[in-house]
Amino acid sequence: MNDLLSGNIDLYLGPAGEILTQQRAGGVKVFAVMAKGRLASAPDIPSVDEAGAAGLYVSAWWGLWAPKDTPKEVIAKLNAAIVDALADPVVRLQLAKLELDIPPREQQSPEMLGAFQKAEIDKWWPIIKEAGIKPE
Repeated sequence: MNDLLSGNIDLYLGPAGEILTQQRAGGVKVFAVMAKGRLASAPDIPSVDEAGAAGLYVSAWWGLWAPKDTPKEVIAKLNAAIVDALADPVVRLQLAKLELDIPPREQQSPEMLGAFQKAEIDKWWPIIKEAGIKPE
């Protein structure tokens, strides 16, 4: 964001909370949100589909992983604590202020996280390989 604001770069893809803060302050122009639909908190900004880049969906997401041999009851206890935290109105409000979406309760499980992670790998790995991107 600093490079965008200082003119060192012309385009920035980043977290909605950061970008919308700068947009509301008049510091940047937002062309689209990289999602299937518009953000409830910024209904005037089109989705990428509406802006002409259909299907270019990118989102930040978080998960909690444990070592491979972690007992299932430990995983269940950790997951229950996370689900409880994500249901707390204070936590939800703070995450909403950051423009972060909370997945529906039925998606807050280790199995769903694993499926989502696999789908993300399947989506991005061919692009990474084609572009020759290597870890630094």
